Amino acid sequence: MRRVAVVTGAAGGIGGAVVDRLVAEDWRIVAVDVRGGELAKQAARWPDQVLAEVADVRDQRALTRAVAHAEREFGGVDAAVGCAAVMAGGKPLWETEDTDWDALFEHGVRGIFHLARAAVPALLRRPEPRSGRFVAIASAAAHHGLWHLAGYNAAKHAVVGLIRGLASDLRGTGVTATAVSPGSTRTAMLDATAELYQLGDVEEFAQHQLIERLLDPEEVAAAVCWLCSAQSSAITGTVVHADGGFTA
Repeated sequence: MRRVAVVTGAAGGIGGAVVDRLVAEDWRIVAVDVRGGELAKQAARWPDQVLAEVADVRDQRALTRAVAHAEREFGGVDAAVGCAAVMAGGKPLWETEDTDWDALFEHGVRGIFHLARAAVPALLRRPEPRSGRFVAIASAAAHHGLWHLAGYNAAKHAVVGLIRGLASDLRGTGVTATAVSPGSTRTAMLDATAELYQLGDVEEFAQHQLIERLLDPEEVAAAVCWLCSAQSSAITGTVVHADGGFTA
């Protein structure tokens, strides 16, 4: 039986790479993103395996509908992957505006909370023995302070804390909860970070990673998709550092 996943932030970047890799591994996907045009293009590439659900992760009812869509169309949910987030900052913490702080937490933390509240009951509705997976994208910023990005640091720390608590709540159910912390990856988020830092080239971020290059979204997606697999059953309540050595 094909496994089924709900993926947020699925229209591009790491989320889009996760969708592509899961499809290649014969999963069925409900792909969720607020960017309807990009999401439609993503889903059109895999018409038999990917259903597009235009939704904002800040909207609990929208994510609940997305999960219900997966159960109705594909028969259940085996994994939920939270990739949606935004970048904001560029100032020291004491000058950070409420709008930036709120955006970081509303998308990057509350969005993961909303996904968990919608998806975990569906994961638990699968019959025992279960192998459900909840995976959230954190960041190397959850483990290492970044200049003028204290709000982003705080939000990603919160994602890791949420995952640790969720894993404890899921004890003994067969469902696991993990986070993946990427390093600097070629995505629109990295472009936005470079803009905040007034950098002319995102390649400057490569110097902070032991592999001395930027990561491709597909490399991070490989870690995420392994965590979605039955083979990752020993991993829960912790973080996989797919960061190219950023936090070594």
